[in-house]
Amino acid sequence: MAQFLLHTVWLIPCYAISGAVLSALWSPALIRRTGPRPAGYINLGMTFLAFLHSLLVFPMVWHQPAEYVSLPWVEVAGLDLSLPIEISAVTVGASLVVTGLNLLGQIYAVGYLEMDWGWSRFFSLLALFEAGMCSLAFCNSLFFSYIVLEILTLGTYLIVGTWYNQSLVVTGARDAFLTKRVGDLFLLMGVLAIYPLAGTWDFDRLAHWAETANVNATTITLVGLALMAGPMGKCAQFPLHLWLDEAMEGPVPSTVLRNSVVVATGAWVLIKLEPVLALSPVVLAVMMAVGALTALGGTLIAIAQIDVKRALSYSVSAYMGLVFVAVATGQTDAALLLILSHALAQGLLVMSTGSIVLNNITQDLTQLGGLWSRRPISGLCYLVGTVGLVGLPPLGGFWALLKLADGLWNTHPWWVGLLLVVNGLTTFSLVREFGLIFAGSPKPMTERSPENFWLITLPMLLLAGFTLHLPMILQSLALLPSWAALNKDVALLLLWSSVFGGGIGAVVYVGQAIPKPIELPWKPLQSFFAYDLYTPQLYRSSIVFCVDWASRLSDWFDRQIIDGAVNLVGLASVLSGETLKYSNSGQGQFYVLTITLGLAAIALSISWAFIWH
Repeated sequence: MAQFLLHTVWLIPCYAISGAVLSALWSPALIRRTGPRPAGYINLGMTFLAFLHSLLVFPMVWHQPAEYVSLPWVEVAGLDLSLPIEISAVTVGASLVVTGLNLLGQIYAVGYLEMDWGWSRFFSLLALFEAGMCSLAFCNSLFFSYIVLEILTLGTYLIVGTWYNQSLVVTGARDAFLTKRVGDLFLLMGVLAIYPLAGTWDFDRLAHWAETANVNATTITLVGLALMAGPMGKCAQFPLHLWLDEAMEGPVPSTVLRNSVVVATGAWVLIKLEPVLALSPVVLAVMMAVGALTALGGTLIAIAQIDVKRALSYSVSAYMGLVFVAVATGQTDAALLLILSHALAQGLLVMSTGSIVLNNITQDLTQLGGLWSRRPISGLCYLVGTVGLVGLPPLGGFWALLKLADGLWNTHPWWVGLLLVVNGLTTFSLVREFGLIFAGSPKPMTERSPENFWLITLPMLLLAGFTLHLPMILQSLALLPSWAALNKDVALLLLWSSVFGGGIGAVVYVGQAIPKPIELPWKPLQSFFAYDLYTPQLYRSSIVFCVDWASRLSDWFDRQIIDGAVNLVGLASVLSGETLKYSNSGQGQFYVLTITLGLAAIALSISWAFIWH
């Protein structure tokens, strides 16, 4: 039985696909007798089976070499498109995290969407995300990974537009889809361009090729930038970060999965491609610059937001920016640890704030407050998520950031300062949100706000437990960085940056001595951060403007030139036909005369050259 589970572990995505297909039976046309709930229960059952399968197989692959399986698909004209699969501790562990978070998210969704009738569509899309991410985890091919990423992009559009009767939801789904398409287009160029150079799309073979590759510097730079553009869009990095903010229009249960693991799909591909990207110093420099700009800019924008979901979305972009910095400096282990700690802590933050939004019917931070006495479980879960995300010991975020900082200290010491600033600002931002939600006196929107029932509270508490025990889990797997080998000075600096940022946030927003809202002395600077560094306006004045005028010019050319030429031909045919109609008398001798004159004209034109000479 154990060997059977091991050899079929790559079929884990099929559990979710089965659940998605079966959920379609409870579409609105078929749910009159049973209601929509069976769709959710079926997906819950299939996700539990996938989680159990991953959990049972994980001990079998731990400390074992990776096993590669190839499934033939298409072989034509010398092109072999076989689906390569990697079965290792990393891939099975990734599927374990994805299925576990999706299981908790679906339990959360059962309670959160209790009165919603779109269960069939929503739970099918959650299953699509699970299947796509598990497939991406096991896939060992850049080509098929691109296909999976495209499916996830489509899933993002559909799940954000769940409540499609609202105009803002439709706009958000469209903008999220189109923004991600920019990075996807460049990624496709990179996927097609790398094959003639390396002769393969398999990640392990690409790594071996990169060890001895001798390619033109300009070529590999352009290919590397194209390959990096796709993960930039998936991880919501500047300037392709707007989609994550727009995606907040979707239901909160989908945000749990999206903010925790969906955004990390781009980082997963980036880590796999690290040996190829390292061939170009220019690509690594651009990657570090993009990650640093997103990490710093995302935290500053998050601090200026009054919408709790927007503030969390920008903190996600900032954390993924640190992952970009880790990959650019060759610290893939630190990047994986960052992704894991972020997934658990960010999912917990979304669950706790989503519980508040559900009961208080608002996500405006200025309308919340005084909920600590009414919502202690949600408040404690929020605090656990905060500590698990930032550099406060002993939770996972501290060890992940410390591993990254320790590596930067030896190779790029100046970048440690950036890491400390980002950590301090992130701590300040999360404490600010905690103060605006839970501290102070109750407001009209928070006078009546009891804790939610067990279907929402239970997954939140379970995820809080996993977040608290993550260091113990890592230590049992020998994945926790060794304290003896780490730089104690860097650890102390990281701790003080968290304490400093959290302390200022507590004084300003948890304490009541300073009146709210807080306004900066220079209003334009506050507006600069509040309006997302004016990135939407920049989009409208550049890309949208150019596309709009190109569309207008194309429309004018089509209407005036193309349609004009066609209409001219049609008008000429009508006029000539009308002219011929009135020139016909119906007499036979007239037709004979016309034919004779035509033949004479033809004969004259043919013999004209002879007569002339």
